[in-house]
Amino acid sequence: MKILVINGPNLNFLGIRDKKIYGTESYEHLVAMITDKARAEGIEAECFQSNHEGALIDRIQAAYSDGTDGIVINPGALTHYSYALYDALGSYDTIPMVEVHISDINSRDEFRKKSVTAPACDKQIVGHGLNGYLEAMDYIKESHK
Repeated sequence: MKILVINGPNLNFLGIRDKKIYGTESYEHLVAMITDKARAEGIEAECFQSNHEGALIDRIQAAYSDGTDGIVINPGALTHYSYALYDALGSYDTIPMVEVHISDINSRDEFRKKSVTAPACDKQIVGHGLNGYLEAMDYIKESHK
């Protein structure tokens, strides 16, 4: 099983940006958490991060034919306005997709309460910190049974 974990703008600044909201752990720590879980469960996990919308779309489209069995995505601020990401995620319904947010977007700024990308996903996990990524991986793994 291959799971693609996509992180959008500013997530490479985990541990640097807004520590009260996103915590003190680095992006490298998040990647290590995902990699360790994948290794322990016999899953291949690829982590991809970009601050550029087009690069995220290109990677989502490549997943269609590269053997990806599920996508975990944290689109960052693009969550709230990127219909292009919504279209890319919604291009196919052959694999499970989970949108993850480290913070509880529903209890933050008004504009963060609306996700335009979540309807293209099977599930949304918010406010569970970095563990939300691991929960998303579990959901994808269970979806393939």
